[in-house]
Amino acid sequence: MRLLTRNGFSLHPKYLARVLFLLQGSLFASFLKRMEKSKMGSKLRDYTMTEDPVFIIGHWRTGSTFLHQLMSLDNKLVTPNVFQVSAVDSFLVSEKYYKPVMTKLMQPTRPMDNVKLGFYEPQEDEYALIKLITDSPLEKMLFPKDDNYFLRNYSDYYPENIEKWKKLFYSFCHRLSFIGGKRVLLKNPFHSMRLPLLFEMFPNARFIHIHRHPYDVVPSTIHMWHVVGNENKLKNRSSKFGVEEVSKMMSKLLDYVRKHLKDIPEHAKIEVSFDELESNPEATIKKIYQKLDMVPAPDFGQKLKDKLAETKSYQKNRYTLKQDDKEIIKKTLGKHFIYYNYQA
Repeated sequence: MRLLTRNGFSLHPKYLARVLFLLQGSLFASFLKRMEKSKMGSKLRDYTMTEDPVFIIGHWRTGSTFLHQLMSLDNKLVTPNVFQVSAVDSFLVSEKYYKPVMTKLMQPTRPMDNVKLGFYEPQEDEYALIKLITDSPLEKMLFPKDDNYFLRNYSDYYPENIEKWKKLFYSFCHRLSFIGGKRVLLKNPFHSMRLPLLFEMFPNARFIHIHRHPYDVVPSTIHMWHVVGNENKLKNRSSKFGVEEVSKMMSKLLDYVRKHLKDIPEHAKIEVSFDELESNPEATIKKIYQKLDMVPAPDFGQKLKDKLAETKSYQKNRYTLKQDDKEIIKKTLGKHFIYYNYQA
């Protein structure tokens, strides 16, 4: 209701149906939230996370989902899944209520690519945060106010009420860890622009920055936001953005990451490229664990082999860039082409 009050919504039947669906879902969620607080409150107060989270950061479409899926196989780590970011206030007690409904409604793959989308599949925590505090850049995607790229104002990655955000985000991580007493693993491109805040909250956290050639990232990002926006927006308006807008945002994000990673100790950070992850995922994962002083569960290696065999036939989306678009990307991201040794 706060989201609607602040943003309004379209009375077009298509979007009205979405709003009504979300309203009934929020009423159900409110009841389950109180149930969890009643049943689990004292146990949660007595539980302490023993380790700070591991964060996978980087721009969208850089392979962070693939890395997230592989590392989530480590039984020493816990990562939010599709169900948990959907039932963010009650996932400790509400699985039996949500699973029958969600499994029937969900599509088998994500709408913007062919990546598997299941009830227990790893998911970005930003989709949980917008439900917890209604203070996320995703709000501008749900309620587009104009035709501009909704991420053009990159300062909005920081929440307005930082103390409240910190409290709710910590609580979310705490509840995830509580499930099995494990270290939390999170993948969220928006966190790339919150590095100082995250390091302040979790001084012993680990950070993995994954990057990829802009010629692959930019067109894939344009496609992703158009698909995700059309499937989730609550106003009858469409943003019109292209190569230039996304390239500028990508450059700002990489500037920010490179600047603030310098403040994080060497043993707590690593940069990897999508190319090396794709060409030799096992060696790349091993390098990450060694650099970050992490020890995987004994069966992680076999699980990794099995997962890679399962996804061997996966086909990525392919995009063809015009020469003019390549020139825009190269001009906008020129310093990053040099830093990451991208071929123009």
